[in-house]
Amino acid sequence: MHIAFLNPQGNFDPQDRYWTQHPDFGGQLVYVKQVANALTAQGHTVDILTRRIVDPRWPGFESRQDAYPAGARIVRLHAGPNDRFVPKEDLWPLLGSDWVPDILAFYGGDLPHVFTAHYGDGGISAALLRSITGIPYTFTAHSLGAQKRDGLLAAGESIDEDRYHFTRRLEAERVAMNHAGIVITSTNQERYAQYGHSAYAGAIDPNDDRRFAVVPPGVDQTVFYPGDADDSTARQIRAFLKRDLETSRIELPAVVSSSRLDPKKNHRVLIDAFGHSEELRSRANLVLITGAIEDPLHDDGPASRSERRVLAGLREAITAYDLGGAVSGFAIGNQRSLADAYRFFAARTSVFALTALYEPFGLAPLEAASTGLPVVVTRNGGPAESLRDERGEYGVLVDPSDPDDVASGLLRALDQWHHFAREGRRRVLERYTWDRTAQGYVAAIERALTVPVHPTEPIPAWCSLRS
Repeated sequence: MHIAFLNPQGNFDPQDRYWTQHPDFGGQLVYVKQVANALTAQGHTVDILTRRIVDPRWPGFESRQDAYPAGARIVRLHAGPNDRFVPKEDLWPLLGSDWVPDILAFYGGDLPHVFTAHYGDGGISAALLRSITGIPYTFTAHSLGAQKRDGLLAAGESIDEDRYHFTRRLEAERVAMNHAGIVITSTNQERYAQYGHSAYAGAIDPNDDRRFAVVPPGVDQTVFYPGDADDSTARQIRAFLKRDLETSRIELPAVVSSSRLDPKKNHRVLIDAFGHSEELRSRANLVLITGAIEDPLHDDGPASRSERRVLAGLREAITAYDLGGAVSGFAIGNQRSLADAYRFFAARTSVFALTALYEPFGLAPLEAASTGLPVVVTRNGGPAESLRDERGEYGVLVDPSDPDDVASGLLRALDQWHHFAREGRRRVLERYTWDRTAQGYVAAIERALTVPVHPTEPIPAWCSLRS
């Protein structure tokens, strides 16, 4: 079968450049790469359709075609003036005017059998392609705009429509789910909670089993495995810890947080948890791994405006709680180095924490668990399903709005370190591999080729095909 992934956010290349620095980076790119390559290994012809970027700030995405070794083909297509980088929030009007026409021109009469669309921008592109060619598609949102908007409001953030374009994003998502043959979610919780949001009422019925498939993502076992950290990564981390921590605290276990500096990731509650709990402070340090920002406790570096606001709030809280010398922050350059960092901290009986206000699935905690770190994760979203079932717990779930509950959860993971390290790793190996994900995609795609779809949401004028 010839399958084309639609993912206009264009950070795909065989070298995995800038995965922790590029504004287009996100868990969905790791997801698309891994599923596409797993499908190729199973004998399918797979293209990842993304956008060409010619920008001196981000070299490496200029060539029109590329490929992963023995894996999927990468096809980079036109989107925007001179193909300069455009933030994903501003990409919407370029999809119909530039990107989709280039897809049609690239394939000519030899179109794929099926598309699989990712994120809202890939989804509305798939709906436009379906309206022209009749080719069905599956839609994987990864995250939906209504939940992000709700999370920002809950965090006290104002909604900057000029920046986020939520009106356009929600319109695109409604069209994407309404025209899709099958909507793929990572958990049942995502299916009912996200697609049941009032913002999507009438676009799709989350109770319609014909239109949904639950297909969890996987963890790359060639990267995230237990064992010893690479010597160079270990030396680098030791230098960072020596720079930031009091000498007497350097050998303590750590609470490790690795996520974007986004308000919805809710780093602040970790500072509050340490500030509220003397026991937690006495037993562990807090370590913030922060993308490309080398010294986030003292220097904004390349941080964006919103990241600077997050950093300013964290620094103020560290000062208010007198946590200087108990918190370290630094950059890790790529996934392999991140996995090495996890192994380094696992050797110190540390724990991983993700306290987002809402997490659609939560692949990062599973990656950490796969290296042997116990995980303490928000109860809001996918982790409530991936880390707990009728047989038991595979991590500690916490209320991300309650610093005391977060502190209690972290202490519990430290107390029962060996139990949660063992159970988290076992959970990943049993349920979350990319081969299983690819098999789930094939089953969903085969259904999408036959399920009748009767769209009711019109494709908006701002996404119309250029004449």
